[in-house]
Amino acid sequence: MNFLLLATAEESGAIALNPDILETNLINLLIVLVILFYAGRSFLGKVLTQRRAAIESAIQEATQRQQRAAEALADEQKKLAETQRECDRLRQQAEADAQKARETILAGIAADIEKLKAAANLEIATEQERVLTQLRQQVAEKALAEVRAYFARGLSDDQARTLIDRSIALLSQ
Repeated sequence: MNFLLLATAEESGAIALNPDILETNLINLLIVLVILFYAGRSFLGKVLTQRRAAIESAIQEATQRQQRAAEALADEQKKLAETQRECDRLRQQAEADAQKARETILAGIAADIEKLKAAANLEIATEQERVLTQLRQQVAEKALAEVRAYFARGLSDDQARTLIDRSIALLSQ
């Protein structure tokens, strides 16, 4: 096969141009290139225009998604900040409530302690009074027993006068 080329290799090994235009089909190549240029220009223009429109649409959509995402992020950050403020408020309220409950409990305990002390003091006083009454009763019984024993032995006249004088002195006071 012998292909005709625009540039041919000579026998000396150097490359040289073939000046025969008809033999190299240069005109045919130029005609094909011109037809491709005119016919392909509108086709290639349409393809490039469609591609450009698709890219611009994709960029606009991406920009819109980015804006929506930024707005959503800002909204969520506001919600987060509000939630944190609410948590802080609730924590402070809980601490205040706990402090009030603690004070109320301590006041109740102090009141209960005072009531217990008062009840204990009352019980002690009552028991002391009972013991004193019992002791007085025992002392009075012993004194009466001694007096009876003394009277059973008999009183002398001097002792009777002394007893009467003392009794009169006690009554006159």
